[in-house]
Amino acid sequence: MSDDYRPGPRRRDLQRRSTLAGEAAAAEAEVEAALAVPQDQTAAAFFDVDNTVMQGASIFHLARGLHRRKFFTTRDILGAAYKQAYFRVVGVEDPEHMDEARNSALSFIAGHTVRELEELGEEIFEEAMAHRIWPGTRALAQMHLDAGQRVWLVTAAPIEIAAIIARRLGLTGAMGTVAEHEGGVYTGRLVGEMLHGPAKAEAIKALAAREGLDLSRCSAYSDSSNDLPMLSLVGDPVAINPDPRLRDHARAEGWRIRDYRTGRKAARAGLLAGAAIGAVAGALAAAGATRRR
Repeated sequence: MSDDYRPGPRRRDLQRRSTLAGEAAAAEAEVEAALAVPQDQTAAAFFDVDNTVMQGASIFHLARGLHRRKFFTTRDILGAAYKQAYFRVVGVEDPEHMDEARNSALSFIAGHTVRELEELGEEIFEEAMAHRIWPGTRALAQMHLDAGQRVWLVTAAPIEIAAIIARRLGLTGAMGTVAEHEGGVYTGRLVGEMLHGPAKAEAIKALAAREGLDLSRCSAYSDSSNDLPMLSLVGDPVAINPDPRLRDHARAEGWRIRDYRTGRKAARAGLLAGAAIGAVAGALAAAGATRRR
């Protein structure tokens, strides 16, 4: 071969480096394949969000963030907050108020676009929610993922914010309350019911049928006795930061209990909930008195 066609030192060095790059990439692919977790297709985990995955109520953090951005008025949120507080306490005992609570649950987003809420939800997660995730609960969710199981959030919060939380935590997905929208604009009405209490159990059963899950091999996590239908549906129910009724039920049934609050926080949880409801009711009463004057 003529010297004119022999590869010079620079060209040989490039070839050598290319070869090394290719070999390194192949080796990395082998390592990734070796570390891949075999998927467990029939087992999954379901997590409530409020006070289970996150400190406090996600809808409250969302609403406060939207209010700061002039998404709606103080009057709008006070009305919705009162009805939802009543709904949380009374549950299904008053069908008339249930309808009112359902119809007003997300009425304050009427007229806004889905894209607008999703974009603001990303911002609000960063500023108000990310630092409120319970590390212990997040570790439990990761444990299921590491075992090759899928993990879903199941919450009464709007599906838009539930999906953001699930994505940021690296979970499989989320099921939440669905707000009706037409042409990408919210109507202020819900599609069906709020995903609360028995509705969560129905959602899980429907998902299990679709995904081929064996509920006896699945786990569920919640802080609230309202979620007993969901917890009782699976083979591995776990009480996380439980309210008194759920704690008593879990102990009686031999369920696992995990409490990531300090003793003081746990003792104050019920008092704070009552105080919050009282504050909303007081604000409404004061506003009514002012209007009458």
